[in-house]
Formats: sequence, C-alpha cells, structure tokens
Amino acid sequence: MLPLIGVYLRRWKLDELPQFWNVLVGEMSLVGPRPDVPGYADKLEGSDRRLLLLRPGITGSATLAYRNEEEILANVSDPVEYNNKVLYPDKVRINLEYLETCSLSKDVYYIWKTIFHD
Repeated sequence: MLPLIGVYLRRWKLDELPQFWNVLVGEMSLVGPRPDVPGYADKLEGSDRRLLLLRPGITGSATLAYRNEEEILANVSDPVEYNNKVLYPDKVRINLEYLETCSLSKDVYYIWKTIFHD
C-alpha cells in the first residue's frame, strides 16, 4: 500500500511539496534551474558558470523540457553516460537561455505549464 502512495505522489509531482519550505525561507525560487546533484555544478566551466547566479527553482524551462527524464534514462543502456553527455549539457544550454531571457510572464507560464501539463 505504502509504495503505491509513493507512485502517485511522484506521478503528480506532489513529492516536490516540501521544497516550498525552501522557497519560503529564500533558499529556492519557484522558477529556475533544478538544484543539481552534487558534483555537477562543480564541473561548469567558462560562461556556463553563470548558471550559479540563478537561485535553484522547483520548475523551469529545462524541467519542463525533460519532464520525462526518468523515462528517457530508463530507455538507454548507460543512463549516467547519457545524462553526462546529452541531458546535462542540454539542460545547461536551456537554463542559460532562461538566464538571458527570464521575465515574470515566462515564469508565470512555466508555473502554469507545471501545474496544468499536457
């Protein structure tokens, strides 16, 4: 029974609710790049390090672009390598685009798309 609850919490992204506390205390934003797994932000080089200027967020452009990341990684032979060579660099690119073009209207759009996804 309990694992079944976890499946639904994850499916509906309700497992993200505790992060609202981080937003309330100012450690996170509603919109921005997802917090990285330890070790990834340390590998950012050159102009990619500008991402560190952004407060991590619950949702954002890269989060929406890779909404099905778990499914993608489940379908490749080496998920870690695929993440390192394909997904992570693309997320960096998408998040840098967000950094350059962020606006309140885009943030509202990302929040809307997160709540009412297709």
